[in-house]
Amino acid sequence: MTTREKPLVIITRKLPAPIEKRMTELFDVRFNETDRPMEQPALVAAVREADVLVPTVTDRIDRAVIEQAGPRLKMIANYGNGVDNIDVQAALSRNLLVTNTPDVLNEDTADMTLALILAVPRRLVEGGTRLLGSETWPGWSPTWMLGRRISGKKLGILGMGRIGTAVARRAKAFGLEIHYHNRRRVSPKTEAEFGATYWESLDQMLARMDIISVNCPSTPATFHLLSARRLALIQPHAFIVNTARGQIIDEKALVELIEAGRIAGAGLDVFEEEPAIDRKLMKLARDNKVVLLPHMGSATIEARIEMGEKVIINIRTLMDGHRPPDRILPGQF
Repeated sequence: MTTREKPLVIITRKLPAPIEKRMTELFDVRFNETDRPMEQPALVAAVREADVLVPTVTDRIDRAVIEQAGPRLKMIANYGNGVDNIDVQAALSRNLLVTNTPDVLNEDTADMTLALILAVPRRLVEGGTRLLGSETWPGWSPTWMLGRRISGKKLGILGMGRIGTAVARRAKAFGLEIHYHNRRRVSPKTEAEFGATYWESLDQMLARMDIISVNCPSTPATFHLLSARRLALIQPHAFIVNTARGQIIDEKALVELIEAGRIAGAGLDVFEEEPAIDRKLMKLARDNKVVLLPHMGSATIEARIEMGEKVIINIRTLMDGHRPPDRILPGQF
């Protein structure tokens, strides 16, 4: 792929130590020692020089960056499950391979989704915070900190892919009734495993659920998929959980509906203008209307190491003259 003995691999953020060590052994590696997101000029400088760029979700690899890529650049090996931070079409038009790290974070993200499904209706964060406040806990009371039971409730999963399926498996064990909307209906075997009901109409599903879990990828087609109009269909007692991408929900509309009492609450691990968080959303968190987490869905040691291992496999496969296993194909995203 290049006349270099080892390819120059530029990594935009600090990765787990075992992965950085292995990459140093295999490649000519340049790290971002500051571990702060690169500004566009730094990204442009990287693509002009590198054989392989390894960005993360915090790096916007748009057309303006890609069009300035140097002749050495052969691949953008994303350290992440999605590729919404990359203009894939622009990359493919320049004959650049784009890869991601699928599958390795399915279980961890599903765990976090279920944690939020439990935390919001059962008021877990609010209860724990009360013990740390200035007032002394007076003890158990029959009417204090009452939440909502989740067993028997209808869970609507938006996106029944790998993560959505893992969420369904966990939710069924907690007694939730599984419903889903997806681009394609899953197999009869999968539906039977979870007793899942397929909704071709997203609108109709939203209007009938007690809890909604967002687990679809972020693409141009899913931007504000939960629009103001669709959010208004949700029942006042229902909750929304999002561990996918913030842009899938019209966050401003969600805030307004929760403020007005037209949606009961939300559990959010991702945000539309991340890392910035809407001040009104922060106020709702302080008022115990929502639970907010700082994009922790895949934040386990195991997941982050396995993500790095997939990046290494993709780069080494390219070095060996083969197509990387996790390459993104035209029209896939």
